[in-house]
Amino acid sequence: MISTVIRLVRVGSKSELVAALLIGLGYPAALLGALLPSIPVFVGAAAVTYAADAYLHQRGSYLINRLNKVRVGLPIRFLLRQLLVVLLLAREGLAETSLFYTAVAGFLVFYGLQAPHGALTTLIRLRRTLPVVTRNVDLHGVRIPDAPPRSLMRRSAEKMLHLDLPAMAGVLVAAATGRYLVGYAGVALSVALGLLYTAVLVPCLRNRRVPPAATVLKAVNTWLREYRPTVVLYFSGGSESAYQVNMWLETMEQVDGRPLILMRERELVPKLNVTTVPVLCVPGGTHTMNLDLATVRVALYPANVGKNIHMLRQPGMKHVFIGHGDSDKLASVNPFSKAYDEVWTAGRAGRDRYALADVGVRDEDIVEVGRPQLAPIQTWTGTPKNPVPTVLYAPTWEGWDDNPGNTSLLLAGENIVRRLLTAEQPVRLVYKPHPFTGIRKKEAKAVHERIVAMVKKAAAERGTDPRWAAEVAASASDREKARTELSAVEAELAALTKPGRAGGDEAEQSRVSLADPVKLERIAALRAAWNDAYWRSVGWWEHRIVTGPEPRLYDCFNEADAMVSDISSVVSDFMASGKPYAVTDSAGVGTEEFQRQNTAARAAVVLTNGAQDLDKLLAAVGSTERDSLAGARRELKQYLLGPDRPTSMERFNAAVRTLQTVAEARNRRVEQRIGEQAGAPLLPGTAARAPHGTGGERGEGAEGSDTDETNGAEARLAR
Repeated sequence: MISTVIRLVRVGSKSELVAALLIGLGYPAALLGALLPSIPVFVGAAAVTYAADAYLHQRGSYLINRLNKVRVGLPIRFLLRQLLVVLLLAREGLAETSLFYTAVAGFLVFYGLQAPHGALTTLIRLRRTLPVVTRNVDLHGVRIPDAPPRSLMRRSAEKMLHLDLPAMAGVLVAAATGRYLVGYAGVALSVALGLLYTAVLVPCLRNRRVPPAATVLKAVNTWLREYRPTVVLYFSGGSESAYQVNMWLETMEQVDGRPLILMRERELVPKLNVTTVPVLCVPGGTHTMNLDLATVRVALYPANVGKNIHMLRQPGMKHVFIGHGDSDKLASVNPFSKAYDEVWTAGRAGRDRYALADVGVRDEDIVEVGRPQLAPIQTWTGTPKNPVPTVLYAPTWEGWDDNPGNTSLLLAGENIVRRLLTAEQPVRLVYKPHPFTGIRKKEAKAVHERIVAMVKKAAAERGTDPRWAAEVAASASDREKARTELSAVEAELAALTKPGRAGGDEAEQSRVSLADPVKLERIAALRAAWNDAYWRSVGWWEHRIVTGPEPRLYDCFNEADAMVSDISSVVSDFMASGKPYAVTDSAGVGTEEFQRQNTAARAAVVLTNGAQDLDKLLAAVGSTERDSLAGARRELKQYLLGPDRPTSMERFNAAVRTLQTVAEARNRRVEQRIGEQAGAPLLPGTAARAPHGTGGERGEGAEGSDTDETNGAEARLAR
């Protein structure tokens, strides 16, 4: 019941729900205190509303946005309290006194100060907004001043409104005691503080502004001409899609040439993992299309989104769809993929998938490059890692349509979790849902919350079960030590991964966030230490819920001995481990038809929505002799992900080099044709050459061992 109310009110926790209820009851109680009149009742109710309001703002509760939409935003709530004070004074018989007139005039002046204060803070933020957001880009030619003091700008409207406290307190004390001087002083102090707060913002408006957009964009293009990027990862997406670009960061760090990450949504930049690759976020479409990307020869796209058109229009580079996962989902054969020069898949399965879908992607435009991101996944030894096997349940989200086969969560999720928690041979469950779970269907969100409750309850019961008491007691000191290590690592990571000083804004962070190899090496070591400490801190028997970015999905793969999931890239990626897995036929098409339709399920234990066959998966984990699908998994792994040698990163780089050669050959031909037409000016982006030595010496003038590759490029150009 409480979880339903929390979902309806759109608060994040029980404490936020309590705060919301206190606000809802506090204002009527304050009105009652003003009408009685009763100063103690009014003071108590007003204090509750102040505290509850401040708590919800501090937590960033979504309820705050809801209140704004129904016209009871923060300024209105403060004004309402002030009007109730005026009503209280009138009911106390003070309507004809100087205290009453002072309070009314003071509140009006104070409320009037909100406009210039709000205008100043808004202008400061606007004048501090760069047309770009950068990481690891040296904009030395642009003078970007430090951000205004954090104490002035953070939650500025809330701070300004809370300056009415001296006036409120002074007037109430004066009404209760008859000492009007206290009321005058309180009102004067509130007005003076409001004037002072507004006044100190004026220098920030003048001294903290960043250079004009034209100056910044000129500096960005100057940097691009100096850096001469050759491979760009282009990304656009929603607020929850940062994982789609994060999964490619390590690959981009190892790519041949000079990589660049080009993003479009500034709110995604803070969610980007630390990387050595230069990051350039350009929200404006016109600004994006005017970037000097003449040296870029290969553009990689992890997602099919509308804003891709701003890069696809560049003729001097070759465009490749690489996706953010390789699975049997319909999204993996999107007809929009025809827009790209090539589509890179993990293995032969991706090629066959496009052939079966017949969406217009030609077989010769598909290149199998493997999945470079899978390198951290450890290969299964054949026996459980711990005394109790760990099973990962990683369902995908509900998708954009109502196909029951999208996710097992809705129809089978609770059955799967219940059977794993009550298995005859105990297992540890790690539940890691897709980050998009529940964003479209409230039913999925509700099921997720029920599963979370089930896992938490089971974990608590296991911690007190006599069967586990000895293990819990014996490992208590080790787990406490691991938790201490975890806290220390988290504190150091937070300090190292935050660009710039505390309180710096987006513009200042763009100025100071340059790659530091020593710091990045330390961050990598700390992330490994964090993962190790995390799993040691919870005990190998303890059920876990993982909903945040850490531990990462592949870390959960390495900790698990088996997995239950749905048709998604998660299953294809898990194949790299060689471990047993199960996939749920939520649409109920039957095992044979389900495996025919979904390649990744052909070496899986196929579950119905009742999850009765989970015992087969648990048997395979417990004994290699009962693992009848081991051989099928090995064959399917190569079909889905390609061969182990050469490595996926080597194949990926070979594909990059080949396409660079294709782009260079095309640009030379265009340049030659244009040059033959009466010396006409060159097309944008065709005159530049990739720097010698970039991309494995496969730029202009490819000779020797590159002959076959160049001939292949010319053959493709002839099509």
